[in-house]
Amino acid sequence: MARTTLRVPRSRGAFSGVLLILLGIWGGLVPMVGPYLHYAYTPDHAWTVTNGRIWLEFAPAAGAVLGGIMMLASKFRHTALAGASLAVISGAWFAFGSLLSRLWMHTPPAAGNPVGGSFAASIEQIGFFTGLGAVIICVAAVALGRLSVISVRDIRLAERAERERAERERTEREPAEREPALPAPSTGTGATTTTTPARKAPLAVLTRIASRSKPDDQTTDTGVTSRRERVSSGT
Repeated sequence: MARTTLRVPRSRGAFSGVLLILLGIWGGLVPMVGPYLHYAYTPDHAWTVTNGRIWLEFAPAAGAVLGGIMMLASKFRHTALAGASLAVISGAWFAFGSLLSRLWMHTPPAAGNPVGGSFAASIEQIGFFTGLGAVIICVAAVALGRLSVISVRDIRLAERAERERAERERTEREPAEREPALPAPSTGTGATTTTTPARKAPLAVLTRIASRSKPDDQTTDTGVTSRRERVSSGT
């Protein structure tokens, strides 16, 4: 049963996977089309690729999309858990990537400056980085909790799968057991052959045959004696 409990229905992570895919698409697409709506970071030009956008937006967006696809398509618990974990890391990178990149980069990638006033800058910060990362982390964490627990439904599905597998194996074995064993072919002139022993006649039949044969034997003996007497008298 341990092998079958590793399987998980696709519906378990389907909703979370779809949400993560949509959030990842938003995170990778908004810096490219946001300038059309005056919702952007500098440089506020549509379809402009910079080093900061590659490291701080495109990379975590790809991780979130990939994690959502793994959760949505996988039937195995470990693969779905790996996808949810990847989504958690991607969300954390959205929220804290600009700060964490300073730990190992001498010139960390710059996200740019938000365009607009204080209210617009707050909305852009939430929609581009911190808010988006927090939502991705929450969705992925819920999926991790659901996928890491073996519920009663999972146990019942595992037991049913085990019964179906045992029934299938038994059905496959039955035709082989019903087939008669073929006699072994002779290997040469000296090969021994097995013959089916004849059935022994019942005792009553043998007794009847013996009783019928006795008079005939006596008659034959009497005829032979009389012939000998005639021969001797003639001589």
